[in-house]
Amino acid sequence: MDMSQYLDMFIEESDENLQNLNEWILELEKNPDDKETINSIFRAAHTLKGMSASMGFNDIAELTHKMEDILDEFRNDKLKVNSEVITVLFKCLDTLEKMVDGVRDGSSEKTDISGITKMLDDIAASGNSSNGDEAAATIEEAPLKEKAPSNSINFELNVYDEDIIKQAKEKNYNVFKAEVNLYNDCKLKSARAFLVYKNLEESGEIVKSIPSIEDIEQEKFDYSFVFVYVTNKTAEEVKKLIESVSEIESVNVSEVEINNTEEAQSKEAKPKEESNNKNVKSQPKKDDRTSKKAHQFVRVDLEKMDKFMNLVGELVIHRTRLEQLSSNYKLTDLHETLEQVGRITSDLQDLVMKIRMLPVEKVFNRFPRMIRDLSNELGKEIELVIKGEDTELDRTVIDEIGEPLLHLIRNSADHGIEPAEERIKAGKKAAGTIKLIAYQEGNKAIIKVEDDGRGLNVEKIKQKAEKSGIDTSGMSEQDIKNLIFMQGFSTSEKVTDISGRGVGMDVVKTKISAIGGTIELLSEEGKGTSVIIRLPLTLSIIQALLVKVGDETFAISLGFIDRVISINTDEIKLTNNKEVIIYRDNVIPLIRLSDKLNIKGEDGKDKFVVIAKSGEKTAGLLVDSLSGQQEIVIKNIGKTLSGLKEYVGATILGNGLVTLILDVAAIV
Repeated sequence: MDMSQYLDMFIEESDENLQNLNEWILELEKNPDDKETINSIFRAAHTLKGMSASMGFNDIAELTHKMEDILDEFRNDKLKVNSEVITVLFKCLDTLEKMVDGVRDGSSEKTDISGITKMLDDIAASGNSSNGDEAAATIEEAPLKEKAPSNSINFELNVYDEDIIKQAKEKNYNVFKAEVNLYNDCKLKSARAFLVYKNLEESGEIVKSIPSIEDIEQEKFDYSFVFVYVTNKTAEEVKKLIESVSEIESVNVSEVEINNTEEAQSKEAKPKEESNNKNVKSQPKKDDRTSKKAHQFVRVDLEKMDKFMNLVGELVIHRTRLEQLSSNYKLTDLHETLEQVGRITSDLQDLVMKIRMLPVEKVFNRFPRMIRDLSNELGKEIELVIKGEDTELDRTVIDEIGEPLLHLIRNSADHGIEPAEERIKAGKKAAGTIKLIAYQEGNKAIIKVEDDGRGLNVEKIKQKAEKSGIDTSGMSEQDIKNLIFMQGFSTSEKVTDISGRGVGMDVVKTKISAIGGTIELLSEEGKGTSVIIRLPLTLSIIQALLVKVGDETFAISLGFIDRVISINTDEIKLTNNKEVIIYRDNVIPLIRLSDKLNIKGEDGKDKFVVIAKSGEKTAGLLVDSLSGQQEIVIKNIGKTLSGLKEYVGATILGNGLVTLILDVAAIV
């Protein structure tokens, strides 16, 4: 049997199981006596073993089986959960992740598992297991205990079911009860059950299912399910349809008989009287079908989703072009139609963006395990608090923020959190706390990494800067703190595996800026440090203000704009040889975009200032005129112009001209 068609499914399911194992083993370390957690870990490991064996990845199956030996010792109270055993289990998971990554990359390189299997064998032997064969038998029996044979499912027909079946029989339909058992190492039991139901629904109707359709779709069942099926096919034909689905161990199809005694009829009469509704009998059938359809999902290739997003972007561009033509030629009829098209396009755009959104939990859930490892490596007590993991971001943004957050958390653990003795002397609790918080604010997502450590030592940063040839005279305290984002800058006295090479914070700023985000640093010596990242919810379609500088038009994302004011150039002041404007008693530095972009500006004294904010910095961008607000599609500017740091991308306007989108964060 060709298993290559299931490869993507195997990789996705393995990633999910490994992540669950990481989380549950962390939970087990905190609550060693929690049998439910141990059972959850055992089930996930067994599922991974079964999937790997079915796909022919015997090394993964063997290593997972060895891991099951330890978990079985936990379940039978032959081995106590301790930090050393947990560490070995985590090493086991790291090896499994490496092996799954090898499968993903198509690598033929074999991972050596002899070292980790010996460690697992030694731990299993220390659990005073009297007979290795007996232990293995226990493990093999475990999934069979989970599997409920079909005859153990409590299957009873209520009066509504009986009434539907009676009506079907009166119309000469066959009514069968089908009992289906899947193999106990079935990779995707929910998918198999769904295929069975799909095959049958083409030539009949399922009127009752135990477990329910919802439970089956959410895999809340063992390896057996029973249903009643109304059809004009024979029992043998129904059996063949079910058996055409793979990974089915046994099928039993029998005809359903209805008890027509007066007692049964009197039972039927009672709900009729209570409801006074002729249609009440068919209601359960309708509900079953409705709920089934409501919870169905489809897996879509990410490349198809990206293409879909690009097509919607093109639609927005051409809609804008049509609106421009309609306005130029004053075509009233076309204008009305375009309003309808505009609404539909906006709805379509909102929908595709929602489809692309993913919760940041996908990134956050890797950090509890990392903090546990860092805590052991650094010899510090560190607690990680995660809030707002359900905040959603565009998939493209999600893919990019993992590395910056990794650097920030490692820095907090290494530089920020002090050793327990130092914390106690400073009047703090022994265990340091790192908080990872996410929430949505307007059209931006905010992610904060906070710690209650020692904070930034401004004097130390200043000394390091001067050693590196950086003149800090005239710099504010905040400017000096921000030097840690400079390339190659590090205050670490020694280089370790965790930090000290001066690449971490530089990478953070570069990555965040590349996806249109901003980063702000707040720190108080002795109290702690907070890094605030502001990210766009999406990177594809944004609201922008169009401005003119000379003969050129540029787009500025509304996310950066605080307000726009008109000024006379006589109002521009000079302080410390730098141009500023006074607005509401605030001194705002002024940047002439004509000078910044080497463009000849228009003559005249009446100009506009776009007051933009990037992190804690505010600046006024001087432009010649405004061309209005517009929804724009961000396009990549390509390799040729990729070296121009002032631009984040380009867009096509309604008049067909290509316009550059300014990178406000870089300019400010």
